[in-house]
Amino acid sequence: MNSTQHARPLVLGIESSCDETGVGIVRGTQLLTNTVSSSMDEHVRFGGVIPEIASRAHLDAFVPTLREALAEAGVTLEDIDAISVTSGPGLAGALMVGVCAAKALAVATGKPLYAINHLVAHVGVGLLQTDDGGPAFAGTPRANALPENLGALLVSGGHTEILRIRNITGDVELLGSTIDDAAGEAYDKVARLLGLGYPGGPAIDKLARTGNAKAIRFPRGLSQPKYMGTADEPGPHRYDWSFSGLKTAVARCVEQFEARGETVPVADIAAAFQEAVVDIITSKAVLACRENGITELLLGGGVAANSRLRQLTEQRCSAAGIRLTVPPLALCTDNGAMVAALGAQLVMAGIAPSGIGFAPDSSMPVTTVSA
Repeated sequence: MNSTQHARPLVLGIESSCDETGVGIVRGTQLLTNTVSSSMDEHVRFGGVIPEIASRAHLDAFVPTLREALAEAGVTLEDIDAISVTSGPGLAGALMVGVCAAKALAVATGKPLYAINHLVAHVGVGLLQTDDGGPAFAGTPRANALPENLGALLVSGGHTEILRIRNITGDVELLGSTIDDAAGEAYDKVARLLGLGYPGGPAIDKLARTGNAKAIRFPRGLSQPKYMGTADEPGPHRYDWSFSGLKTAVARCVEQFEARGETVPVADIAAAFQEAVVDIITSKAVLACRENGITELLLGGGVAANSRLRQLTEQRCSAAGIRLTVPPLALCTDNGAMVAALGAQLVMAGIAPSGIGFAPDSSMPVTTVSA
């Protein structure tokens, strides 16, 4: 790869960690295409993602999605400088499909292959210049540089984490995470309790707008002093979250209304549940930022589409003097563009490719940027 290719590498990214088959292509930090095929509709009747169905859907969708992405970007596989693929974390079978496809492409084309951490890729997407004038991190001194003192709040169906990013290609620190359900999982489970169907996030977000969030007070997990501690003597879960108890509290609430023969106030419960989730997420995230010198925060992941989460995060960040960045919604959910974006950063930093000897890792730690 020559110096020009290192400066603005043309990178193809492949994402298959859950139920989206994503292929993205970037040139340096310029987004050329973000093509996604979702198998969401195939999981609706089961009330959640079924790993075997997701894996088979990736098999069916990969080649058509790849062809569409190449056509939209106006490039060929021969033009590509490097390939990057999500190697973890995620569903083991789904990851395997994407990794095997990427390895096959790398062997067939002779292109270098990078194994990418899905979570760190959610942060890298903030560097992409998009058609609306990006990059998402406006005002940074260079188009390929993340701001200093950067944190990331990732909220999705499988992950709820607060990170500190010192160097996106090699220095990512996990400050806090959920110890049980992720926020998105809690939304899906509560939506099922309320008879709202799957996926639960959009349904609860919409219904909550018509409810009274103060009608019921649901618990905020891990917010008691024994878990929080103080800044000088932090508790064991100062920046961590727990949503399993909240889900149980909603279930007990519904049962009590039904036992009394009363109509369940579904909208009020949805609003109160959502307020409990976003309240504890934003309060702990801002606390982590303030106590760790983080002045720039990226909000990413599928739950970043939630209107109340975006609103309260913006309010609390503004009050704390933290600048919030939220990428376009299409780049918040799982996609190949974010994988390509992080791959391009690794190429531009001169990081050696992963080769084809790596295996997908469904529990890859966020501190591992590339396998």
